[in-house]
Amino acid sequence: MTFLNSLEAARIAVGIMLDGGVRHVVVCPGSRSAPMAYALAEASAAGRVELLVRIDERSAGFTALGLALSTGSPAAVLTTSGTAVGNLMPAVMEANHAAVPLLVISADRPEELRGTGANQTTVQPDLFGEQVRFAVDVPAGTDPGRAVETALSAATGAFPDLPPGPVQLNLAFRDPLVPAAGEKLPPPAGRQRFRMGAEPLVMNLPPAPDHLPERRTVVLAGHDAGPVAEAFARAHNLPLLAEPSSNARFGPNAVGPYRLLLEHFGPDSGQPIERVILFGRATLSRPVAALLARADVPSALYQPVPVAWYEPGRRTELPLESLADLADFAGRGSAGWLDAWLLAGSAAQHALDGVLAADAPATGPSVASLVWKHTRGQLLLGSSNGIRDVDLAGLPSPEPAATVYANRGLAGIDGTVSTATGLAVGGGQDTTVLLGDVTFLHDAGGLLLGAAEDEPALRIVVLNDAGGAIFGLLEHGAVEDSGNYGDAVERLFSTPHSVDLAALAAAYGVGHSAVSTTAGLAEALAQPLQGRTIIEVRTDRRGLRALHARIKEAVAAAVEGVLAG
Repeated sequence: MTFLNSLEAARIAVGIMLDGGVRHVVVCPGSRSAPMAYALAEASAAGRVELLVRIDERSAGFTALGLALSTGSPAAVLTTSGTAVGNLMPAVMEANHAAVPLLVISADRPEELRGTGANQTTVQPDLFGEQVRFAVDVPAGTDPGRAVETALSAATGAFPDLPPGPVQLNLAFRDPLVPAAGEKLPPPAGRQRFRMGAEPLVMNLPPAPDHLPERRTVVLAGHDAGPVAEAFARAHNLPLLAEPSSNARFGPNAVGPYRLLLEHFGPDSGQPIERVILFGRATLSRPVAALLARADVPSALYQPVPVAWYEPGRRTELPLESLADLADFAGRGSAGWLDAWLLAGSAAQHALDGVLAADAPATGPSVASLVWKHTRGQLLLGSSNGIRDVDLAGLPSPEPAATVYANRGLAGIDGTVSTATGLAVGGGQDTTVLLGDVTFLHDAGGLLLGAAEDEPALRIVVLNDAGGAIFGLLEHGAVEDSGNYGDAVERLFSTPHSVDLAALAAAYGVGHSAVSTTAGLAEALAQPLQGRTIIEVRTDRRGLRALHARIKEAVAAAVEGVLAG
């Protein structure tokens, strides 16, 4: 058996990774991972791969996640041994549930040092457990080629019944970890850029056959549904209820504030919903969850390929693989059914816009409406209130204006700035991220770029209401209003802070502007984007619960008037 030195093994691993479609690698500095770093430096000098360097492994993991999302290709992240590997867990968990091809390359000590108390040594093989599609421990001195090939196949969904997702290559390296004396980088071959630059997609399907029965069906487009949901709704003359990150929230059948309309088409209404077609994963609102949970409303899930976000048999929807079967289940909508939804949606949107226009100071829904309206290129929506505000107030457009992303695999707030950075680098387009102040602060370290790192075109819109506003809109808001728990809700859930975001931006060398009105935000969003900039929207969350109550009341009155007529 031929034993390879560490750099020889690393070169084999890198070569197969690049042949398998990896175009971006996020490198975290470390000694044990040095052989891979040197091999990647050689490949970068040859123009075969684009490297990004990050000192924070958690940020690096989410940056790689964003790269994979925007390019559609597997992206890799390299770490040294020890706690460095554990810092990747949040990004790996998100990649698992969102089916993102993320390669974790964790360097490790050789077998003879494991379990001896050697520095930065822990049990790394299978560290991520069921969160990865494949994990392998490659002993020091052995050929990693077969392991890398298998990992790439697993990450990209090449195996039957296995969706894409993260994998772990745990590569053990033995000293020496550096190139031999006299070795050097090859002459630079010109820095190659790998960009997708994809525009938002629109699909067309043939009209539903006349023999299909008329049914009061709604098309629900959840996260990652894709434009097929819009095309299906249009072809079958059905109302389209699309979440922002579905990339289906456009077209003539799309209804804006749909979650406020569901009760008006409930079982006691004149036109109750009879069936539901689900594309993608719906995660944003309780009215939608309640609809899908109804035993008296049959529902079907379009699932042409394996998905990672639920276990087979754990959902109530009927999974259907073909659009033909889905068409038979859905039927087609009558003109009266679609018209009722569109009229109600138009009335609801008008009422909502009227409530928002009455307040000059910016609010979460008014900020979301403006960001949705103005964004082109790529848009990332942070978890918590931001994406829900867009779902409520974002007016569907005739054609898609931007490609929309969100970390809805586990809907965590961590890593959002880093994910946006990866999206901007991988997509090579202007990128906007809308997020709350707590989400922003959670990943403030994601603003750190080394002196030699390229700065992407990234607009960071931070809704700063000095804490976590979402809890005030949940049951905790009623607890706070009752006064029975004093300031417990404010302190334990809302987590108030007084961070100076302008000073924080200056520390990282990022542009900053602050606005407090919708007019000011519209002006800031209209500015051309160069490098990175933070638009801080200062607002007050204390009136948010009352604002939502006014919106719901105004929408209900407007919709009842339309449907009664």
